[in-house]
Amino acid sequence: MEKLKGKDLINVGIYSAIYFVIMMIVAMLGVVPVLYPTLVVFVPLIGGIPFMLFLTKVKKFGMIWIMSILMGILMVVCGMGYYALIVGVVTGLLAEFVFKSGKYNNTGKAILTCGVFGLWVWGNYLQLFIDREAFFSSPTRQGLGEDFINTINTLLPAWMCPVMLVICLVCGILGGLLGKKLLKKHFSKAGIV
Repeated sequence: MEKLKGKDLINVGIYSAIYFVIMMIVAMLGVVPVLYPTLVVFVPLIGGIPFMLFLTKVKKFGMIWIMSILMGILMVVCGMGYYALIVGVVTGLLAEFVFKSGKYNNTGKAILTCGVFGLWVWGNYLQLFIDREAFFSSPTRQGLGEDFINTINTLLPAWMCPVMLVICLVCGILGGLLGKKLLKKHFSKAGIV
């Protein structure tokens, strides 16, 4: 197995920064309580575009995993809790294996990789389903007010946890398809067919 070089890590850093900025812009929707659950739709869908471009640079094992871990760490730093990091470690590794199974040049595997990678977003909701009290007592959410808390409690009962996981996966795959369509020339130049 080839080791990651400086150029690979630079690509991870650049595309992680681009993905994070886009994700934070999209995440602003979450301030509106009725739109908060839709982040599992919009982040993987829109994030699929830069992520698919990133996949044209991935030819070695570990790049996707590092990016997924970085997203989780950034969520911890932003006050979203550590669940996205835990989920990101697992789903990032799964995404690595999916893309590697296509020898880093299979479009279908790239699209599926995009779907699996995007599941880290779902990790941001896990604390809500596991420990609601801790979720709402965090300073990040306390500042959003009682209306926000009541609306989220109504919109996201416990049974929504697996539903949101499936929605996140499907929207990640759709984001991969969208990214592939928009970046067709980059895929052919990278030899991904």
